[in-house]
Amino acid sequence: MIRPSTDLFTDGGDTGRLMAELDWTASPLGPVTGWPQSLRAAVRMVLSSRYPMLLLWGDRFSQLYNDAYSALIGDKHPGALGDDVRVTLAEGWDVLAPLIQQAMATGVASWAPALRLLLERAGYREEAYFSVSHAPARDDEGRTVGVLTVCSEVTQQVVGERRLRLLRDLAVRGDGRTVDVDATGARLIDAIEAHPLDVPFAAIYLRDGTLLRRVAWAGGAPGDATVARALPEVTELTDPSTAARAWGLPAAAEGRPTEVTDVGDRLPLPAGPWKDPVDTALALPLPSAAEAQPLGVLLVGVSPSRGLDEAYRSFYHLLTQQVSVALRNARAYEEERRRAEALAELDRVKTGFFTNVSHEFRTPLTLMLGPLADALTDATAPLAPVQRERVETAWRNATRLLTLVNSLLTFSSLEAGQARSDAHPVDLATLTAELAGVFRAAIERAGLTLEVDCPPLPRPVTVDPVNWERIVTNLLSNALKYTFIGRIRVALEADGEEVRLTVTDTGIGIAEQEVPKLFERFHRVRSALSRSHEGTGIGLALVHELARLEGGEVRVTSRVGVGSTFTVALPWTSARPAVPTGSPPTGRGDAARAAVQEAVTWLADPGDGVSEPVPASGSTGDELTGARILVVDDNSDMRAYLSRLLTGQGWRVRTVTDGRQALDAVHRDPPDLVLTDVMMPVLDGFELVRRLRADPATRALPVLVLSARAGGDASVAGLSLGADDYLVKPFAAAELIARIRAVIRRSRASAAPRPDAAPAWSDDIPPAFDANPAAARPAPATTVAPIPTAVEPAADPPGHPADTPTRSAIAEAVGDALDIGWTYPSAPASAAAMRRDVRLALSGLDVDPDVQEDLLLAASEAVNNAVEHAQRPSRPEVRVRLQAGGGLVRISVRDFGTWRDRRPAMDRGRGALLMNAYGDVRLVSTSEGTTVTIEGRLA
Repeated sequence: MIRPSTDLFTDGGDTGRLMAELDWTASPLGPVTGWPQSLRAAVRMVLSSRYPMLLLWGDRFSQLYNDAYSALIGDKHPGALGDDVRVTLAEGWDVLAPLIQQAMATGVASWAPALRLLLERAGYREEAYFSVSHAPARDDEGRTVGVLTVCSEVTQQVVGERRLRLLRDLAVRGDGRTVDVDATGARLIDAIEAHPLDVPFAAIYLRDGTLLRRVAWAGGAPGDATVARALPEVTELTDPSTAARAWGLPAAAEGRPTEVTDVGDRLPLPAGPWKDPVDTALALPLPSAAEAQPLGVLLVGVSPSRGLDEAYRSFYHLLTQQVSVALRNARAYEEERRRAEALAELDRVKTGFFTNVSHEFRTPLTLMLGPLADALTDATAPLAPVQRERVETAWRNATRLLTLVNSLLTFSSLEAGQARSDAHPVDLATLTAELAGVFRAAIERAGLTLEVDCPPLPRPVTVDPVNWERIVTNLLSNALKYTFIGRIRVALEADGEEVRLTVTDTGIGIAEQEVPKLFERFHRVRSALSRSHEGTGIGLALVHELARLEGGEVRVTSRVGVGSTFTVALPWTSARPAVPTGSPPTGRGDAARAAVQEAVTWLADPGDGVSEPVPASGSTGDELTGARILVVDDNSDMRAYLSRLLTGQGWRVRTVTDGRQALDAVHRDPPDLVLTDVMMPVLDGFELVRRLRADPATRALPVLVLSARAGGDASVAGLSLGADDYLVKPFAAAELIARIRAVIRRSRASAAPRPDAAPAWSDDIPPAFDANPAAARPAPATTVAPIPTAVEPAADPPGHPADTPTRSAIAEAVGDALDIGWTYPSAPASAAAMRRDVRLALSGLDVDPDVQEDLLLAASEAVNNAVEHAQRPSRPEVRVRLQAGGGLVRISVRDFGTWRDRRPAMDRGRGALLMNAYGDVRLVSTSEGTTVTIEGRLA
């Protein structure tokens, strides 16, 4: 049977058991048997509750509580049972006393949410938060003799919300609005400094090579530099100082988080709610994209009022991540800003260059156009018909060049923001109709119909007439270029909001994916069918920028195969009244007329134009008289010039405008040589060469490529496709004629029957060579001679795989099917001659076309090297030997000079690459010359 004195604590859990065992006779409450019924009832309620409850009874505030409350006071339990609360919670009594006294004095319960208390329940002065209610406790007579306290700890909630606010502030401060990393670090530290209860002090260090540099710090009272003096400013990671090691900076910079103790010895800093000294800090790596090398280090102090538990460490982990992300974003932004500034500076330089060059072009163009116009209009000394044709060609193309210069100058001014609209009130309908009329003859000559619908507008429009002329001219020129059948319609209309110009065509149309890029500068739709491939790619971009300059916009709708409609809209609000800044513009329609002159060159009759030789021009006895040349170019002036130049040599010239027409002409009437441009509509020059070489009937047809595309890449592309020569515009007429003669002569010499017994030559004994300059032929000639099959094999290279044909095996096999050699002058044109000879020599063998072209390209590099590297040659010649058989091939190229380095201007950096891409390459250099041997398979 339970004793009456202890049955009060039954079912009170561990705390009830302890209370039952306690000697209450020694306490102010006395023996349990003497407790009043009100106290017994209150104790039963407290012990039966699962919620933390504390009963204070009597004038000595004796404590009675339950298991839930015992967990809140930590180490103070169980000593607090029956003891005076003023002793147990002495460190927090100054906060609790007013609340308890108020409840006892007034008899009214109180409620205090998130009450901060200082507790020493875990061995340190802890910052804790409780939501507390104090209610009066009455005895059997109804007198207030104590306080019933109901409480719950909300420390984790309060501290967690506070820390989340810090992380949120960091996200706001590190949002990328700063312009550099250091400024971002300062903003982050400012956010951290506003939360000293969680982060008493902090410093951000960033890695700069082998240095760790402090970019920002916080801590201490305002104006107090104690933290700055205690922390290293710069640390050399290869040889860190003692102070840096003490703070854990080198280890953290290597990616190892470090806990630093005894901080108070180095940094006496009071912190926390009760200004206790900071004793612990953390040196934390700032993660970067490269895990092996952190971005830097975040050094933070630990609050003396909070234990460094898992929650606190997790908070610092999140803090480190937030700081790192902000700094990395700032660094990325800074790098992007620097790139943007560099690009902007480059753009400014480019714009300035275009502006300066355009201005500089105008003076020589003036001195070209002026005398040319004078010569054409001079009635006192009229030009002969032939000279007039030449001068007119020069005048047309100088005018076109001036138009290009003006367009570039206008565009560069627009990009630089320096363009201005010299707006005047104009009759826009009349102006537009006049500009469209300038194009009528060219449009009708193209077989198209021009419709102009420009009724009078209700009032004049204030616009820069020069800019408007450029807008209309570019749109009409563009429509004519891409329209082959149907019509072009120009319309002007207005309503209450805007004036609209529409240019509609029935041309090829524009693919939907190309429309968004249509007004980008230099953008051109690839493989679009057009009358000419010529153009700068800034016409529509210029329309877009000029429309914006006038306060309007340009829009486009298009369907492939149906046509396009361009609309330029000028709101009436942008058509503002203006005071003319000068005299009305002169030269009205000049831009339109220049555009029409250029368009006419696209429309000139291409049709199988055949020009017969000029009777008096051919050289007497010249074996090339009557040679047939096919000229392929989409520019009518260039076709006329080449035709006039070549017929003057006694040659028969046929002209066509694109590669497709050239293929038809070649198959209908094979010429002796094809002279082709590269950039042409329908079928370009490179594709023409590719198709000619793929057809056995035209594989040996000589092709000479003319192009305005300069540079090694363009020439390599042309030569690798099988072109015999490549000449860059502008070119000298004499050089073009010389190259044509050389190519035709080599072709005819290679096609001639070969003698059965010709002098042989080997790598050591050269064949006969006529070194007498007086006997030299007018163009580089080719000496063809069979070669004996006996060749001294080269030694096998050490470590050569057994299952791969060695050089000895190749030497035994090659020559069975072909062994032949040639001698060429040491001149740049010899590479083209060699290609033709080798191509013809291999035509009787079953050689894959791609392999053949690779071989020719590699051999060309070897010949070019021989010409460019040979210094003071004993014989001004290059020997080439071709051996084939057994599915293998060897080409040897020999010069007779001492080796020298290639000049940087001539070095394309591709010789060894091209040769090694085909097969094994050997080079033997002696005092008598250098021999390069290229070996590989024929298929």
